[in-house]
Amino acid sequence: MHTMWKGSISFGLVNIPIKLHAATESKDVKFRSLHKKCHTPIKYEKVCPNCEEEVANEDIVKGYEYTKDKFVIIENDELKSLEKQLDDKAVEIIDFVKINDIDPIYFNRSYYLSPNDGGTKAYSLLRKALEETGKVGIAKIMIRSKEQLACIRVYNNTLVMETIHYPDEVRNVSDVPNVPTNEQITDKELETAILLIDQLTSEFNPENYHDEYREKLLQLIEIKRAGEQVVVQGKQEKRESVLDLMTALQASIDRTKPEKQADTENAKRTIKRKVKVKKQA
Repeated sequence: MHTMWKGSISFGLVNIPIKLHAATESKDVKFRSLHKKCHTPIKYEKVCPNCEEEVANEDIVKGYEYTKDKFVIIENDELKSLEKQLDDKAVEIIDFVKINDIDPIYFNRSYYLSPNDGGTKAYSLLRKALEETGKVGIAKIMIRSKEQLACIRVYNNTLVMETIHYPDEVRNVSDVPNVPTNEQITDKELETAILLIDQLTSEFNPENYHDEYREKLLQLIEIKRAGEQVVVQGKQEKRESVLDLMTALQASIDRTKPEKQADTENAKRTIKRKVKVKKQA
């Protein structure tokens, strides 16, 4: 696994040399933009609309637009100097909190942490202490010219760092339009909705979920690559529009019953087979 950052975690006087690895990866199917006539990839050039000329990388500077069409120019040397003041390659744990205290809206990206040379014992100590206390560490780290707030926790016996948004990066929910406040919900509607939730409740297993669109897109690409004819499927039937909320809830419950009964019967058959095998043994 590629190492993207090296540094250390510190809490109190304890220092743990670590390596940082990306924990997730995008599986998006990427397309190139081609010229329709000859299928040549299109080049994108940097052009100044004022001078009407192509601009080389060395002639590009960074500017912060503080008002319309007015910029403060920041030189690369100034940025590097500022980053150097903060980038000491250390992840300093500031606080320890319960993970349930952090709303999921704050979570951003996940990184695996592995011990660097000489850090195995301290790494194991922090991992064990977090497991025993049920806490996570809140820390700060500089990654790619940005100071990140982060949460350090244990996942499958490995320390994981989740970068989390600062409060001012999370938009105010009061700005969300058309959110109902005091909608009248009857007891019967609520009871039926809870019953439907109970029928659809199961243990979370990530393997049960997959990107159907990406799978179908890759199948289409493979078919076209092999020169086979693409069969266009007919439109899916539209779901029947149910205006009455109670009718929709009850219909949903009725639809899930056969699935639940089938799951129960399959489970019973599996148990019977296991018992039979044990008896034969």
